[in-house]
Amino acid sequence: MFRHIAMNYIKILLSGILVWFGVSISFYVLSFVPLANSSYPLQALLVMLLIIFYANESAKLYYKNGSEIHGLVIGIIMSITALLLDIIITVPLFEIPNGRSYQHFFSNPALWVLASLHILTVYFYWRNKIRVKSSNINCIKRTA
Repeated sequence: MFRHIAMNYIKILLSGILVWFGVSISFYVLSFVPLANSSYPLQALLVMLLIIFYANESAKLYYKNGSEIHGLVIGIIMSITALLLDIIITVPLFEIPNGRSYQHFFSNPALWVLASLHILTVYFYWRNKIRVKSSNINCIKRTA
């Protein structure tokens, strides 16, 4: 039982790490793309679109082996994981050397829009793919 619980936590953390990595790499790559490199709002908008893909894929990875934990819970845990990585890695290695601070980073509305999109995408994945499947299985069991 403990091993099963530990594996679920590892899968949640791994999924959160993958989303953080995808977002970080996206901002890095966009900093070299003409037009986007001089416009933070454009970069943020593009990453907001990409995070829907990253969150959907991370949810698919997490729910692959039959977990049915509520999507809001999983999305929040994944987002917290990504925020912790921002505290440990992103801000000290990339923001502070460029003259910005923790306060600047965490008071940026784009960060919270990204986190919200991530949580909502995982929730909707759960609602449309996992809860529906679970409800259908329960209906079949009741009629049998």
